[in-house]
Amino acid sequence: MTGVDAAVVATDDERVAAVVRAAGLPVELTSPAHPSGTDRVAEVAARPAWQGFDPVVNVQGDEPFLPAEAVAGALARVAEGDDIGTAAAPLDPALAHDPGRVKVVTDGAGRALYFSRAAIPHVRDGAAPAGTYWQHLGVYAFGRAALARWAQLAPTALEEVERLEQLRPLEHGFRIGVARLTAPAPPGIDTPEDLLRAQARWHQTHEALR
Repeated sequence: MTGVDAAVVATDDERVAAVVRAAGLPVELTSPAHPSGTDRVAEVAARPAWQGFDPVVNVQGDEPFLPAEAVAGALARVAEGDDIGTAAAPLDPALAHDPGRVKVVTDGAGRALYFSRAAIPHVRDGAAPAGTYWQHLGVYAFGRAALARWAQLAPTALEEVERLEQLRPLEHGFRIGVARLTAPAPPGIDTPEDLLRAQARWHQTHEALR
């Protein structure tokens, strides 16, 4: 992965771990009790083998085609002083009501005001102009202190209602900086149909590299 010193897969499923090991990549098994992926990352980051890395980046497993610019942008937000860095991409207004695409709105400094599966902001009159909607991407960068603090907090009501882990630190006052990309987000994997499309794209990419 571009821009990072080391990468490891964190999972609570031995089947996933076996596939990763077979590929010759590092993997860490974690507790199955974690309410979110960030809690899982925090467990691994606290282990002796990974304590020397700061900041820490969490790339969610359902974002296999995440652009390198998203990781770089998230890291840059932390370097600039935000507690957490993440990224967003422009979203076609026609897709704004898709609950599988998480939307984010930001303040004038590029920090998150809210994340939602709903279409935010609500367009009261007329059609939404270009640049109205931003799709949140599944990447987080944290300083070690922010990561540890996030993991110590109990899930919040908004987090549980929206099923969005990033609302936990937001409700507790963390500054979440959002790097805005210029191109729409590549497809993530949320449904069986998404998985089939991702597999086809993966095979096409590898064929092109041969």
